[in-house]
Amino acid sequence: MELSNLKPKKGARHAKKRVGRGPGSGHGKTASRGEKGQKSRSGFSRMRGFEGGQMPLHRRLPKRGFTNIFKKEHAVVNLSDLEQFENGVTVDETAMRRAGLVKGKKAGIKVLGNGKLTKKLNVVATKFSETAKKQIEAAGGSCQEIQ
Repeated sequence: MELSNLKPKKGARHAKKRVGRGPGSGHGKTASRGEKGQKSRSGFSRMRGFEGGQMPLHRRLPKRGFTNIFKKEHAVVNLSDLEQFENGVTVDETAMRRAGLVKGKKAGIKVLGNGKLTKKLNVVATKFSETAKKQIEAAGGSCQEIQ
């Protein structure tokens, strides 16, 4: 066996369908496009969402609501996530990113009060929930809001 002798398994490859090559091919005359109509013409391309002339779904559904393009999304960090930091450390955005708590480009960080915090931490973030603020201060730490 050599590289020059290798062939694909029998039946693994088929010949390309050659349309419009005469009556003997079985795909002659109309080249398997049927008779007349829009789909039989050259250069035909159907619109995305076309439903045979019926009003397409994206036009049947009502336009509703509003999307605020200036919306600021905050990365969410829970108190249980902050438990991994050492006692008395200042935890800011860079520290959270290094620890893998914040990923991607978000407008800021919001600390939520989910979980327990036993360590004294100085947390610097964009926003704090009320419960998070209470728990951080109860543990002896401090909350600093930045813009």
